[in-house]
Amino acid sequence: MTVAALYVESGGVYCGLPGVEPWAAPEADARWYAGPYPVVAHPPCARWCQLAGLVQHRWGHRVGDDGGAFSSALHAVRCWGGVLEHPAHSKAWPAYGLPTPPRGGGWARALDGGWVCHVEQGHYGHPARKATWLYAVGCELPSLRWGCVEEPEALVSWCANRVREGESRRRVGKAEASRTPEAFREVLLSMARSVRRPRGGL
Repeated sequence: MTVAALYVESGGVYCGLPGVEPWAAPEADARWYAGPYPVVAHPPCARWCQLAGLVQHRWGHRVGDDGGAFSSALHAVRCWGGVLEHPAHSKAWPAYGLPTPPRGGGWARALDGGWVCHVEQGHYGHPARKATWLYAVGCELPSLRWGCVEEPEALVSWCANRVREGESRRRVGKAEASRTPEAFREVLLSMARSVRRPRGGL
């Protein structure tokens, strides 16, 4: 089954794969995706992350002002089935009425019939913990590697806040932090491929 990969990096881990239709900027604007394939969606998170409020205060970029990217990704998952990935504690979750996933692991049902979970991509090869929230519709729900990654090799934080004294682990840059490990990509693609019928706007 073909899967549409929305909001992915041009030349990144979703490009050049058989059975994957990548929607990568600037070649394609994923906000215009209209089916018919199930999706794996990685909408941009800069305006929804935990620091979005600080960014708004200092530079005026309003929280949630992502040009409609998250809204369109959510619509695509609900319409065609598949899975959406965003950083844990994303402000998009309460903004769109999605429930907070249980941090200890497992899937929780949303009122709209979708499912949410909390998983750390460090279990799948990312050098940092990279805590992630998933929202899935119409697909099989795998048992993921739940729980906290103990002592990851790197940190996402670029400053010394919330870091214990004497911390020596390297800090990953923006590009490396945002990159999806291939093992985790395969989990998400497998979920999207498990969609058994097109939802077509339902």
